[in-house]
Amino acid sequence: MNRTLWTSIGAGIVAAALLAGPAAAQGVIRIGVTQPLTGAFAASGNYVTQGAKIAEDQINAAGGVLGRKIQLVVEDNKSNPTEAVATAEKLIGKDKVPVMMGAWSSTLTLAVMPKLMEYGVPMLVETSSSGKITTSGNPWIFRISPTSEMEAKAFGSMTKKMGIKKADFLSTNNDFGLGAAKEFSEMLKGQGVQIGTMETMDPKATDFSAQLAKIKASGSDTLFVTTAVEQITLVLKQAKEQQLKARIITTGGSNSPDQLIQQAGEAANGSYHLVFFTPWFPEAVKNPDLAKKFVAEWNARKYPVGGLTEGFRGWDGINTIVAAIKAAGKAEPQAIQKALWNVKVKGINGDIAFIKQGPAGKESAQNVPSVYVVKIEKGKVAKY
Repeated sequence: MNRTLWTSIGAGIVAAALLAGPAAAQGVIRIGVTQPLTGAFAASGNYVTQGAKIAEDQINAAGGVLGRKIQLVVEDNKSNPTEAVATAEKLIGKDKVPVMMGAWSSTLTLAVMPKLMEYGVPMLVETSSSGKITTSGNPWIFRISPTSEMEAKAFGSMTKKMGIKKADFLSTNNDFGLGAAKEFSEMLKGQGVQIGTMETMDPKATDFSAQLAKIKASGSDTLFVTTAVEQITLVLKQAKEQQLKARIITTGGSNSPDQLIQQAGEAANGSYHLVFFTPWFPEAVKNPDLAKKFVAEWNARKYPVGGLTEGFRGWDGINTIVAAIKAAGKAEPQAIQKALWNVKVKGINGDIAFIKQGPAGKESAQNVPSVYVVKIEKGKVAKY
């Protein structure tokens, strides 16, 4: 090949690089995402991921961050703590992500947390509610979802309005469910409510007849249920079959009321649900214009309408991470960690900013989000 041809090819490569712009020249900024895409929590994990992908597309369409596109590297933790640890190892060790979002369930997040300490990589927690997550001394944790304690405190004002005198609990047997049962029962006791039976269920269980029989015998006026939407659907159906008279209230925000209406049918009527976003009433949230645009984009993509109350978590999470990368001025773990402490982000669930929780010098970061109560009536979601 002669010199003239080599020169021509070289000039073409340089021109192509210049035309591609800084985003291509510097490469993408990878953000690790670990979610339960299969297994017991698959519905919720996929909804969160869909919300995150909306954020990814919108951010890139607006030019990315620091002149570079972002790229979500999504791993399936299979609703399993061991798999969750493996996804963190891959994302940090192989994919070299400088920041992560995950891992939906409290048990999955708690399993991943030692790896964040080991490698010095921050993780934004979009869903998990266990108090341990932000009180165990892990400075790489930044949580935007409420703790079970925050959720119980927010619900406290509803106790008298609902006339709750005696309450039972049915909770998934993991950090998520047990933590919620502890915080809600303590809050209710403080208001003079009698606590009846406290039952648990394996996260993969499908038959709750034994637990519901004990709950029915308890004679309480209210049953608090904490688990993912798949099990809530079955609990509602089986409670109706057993003619349980107690009102059912689900906690944790992972209840997807629209999905319950579709899958549980009439059994969902009369149930109450604590949620952290109200897509049926976007005007009720602090940033209604943002909420309306998110709902419109979700529907335009024909994502399941029942996933909106989970999907917003992914959108808020990725936008918070990108705000920190922008403030840091570089996509490096320590710089992002430092910047996250000072972010102020308008989220679908309200304004996002962090307070300190945990032991001095090793504090984790916790947002203070909004909590809402809705009721299913005649096959529709209604304000309460």
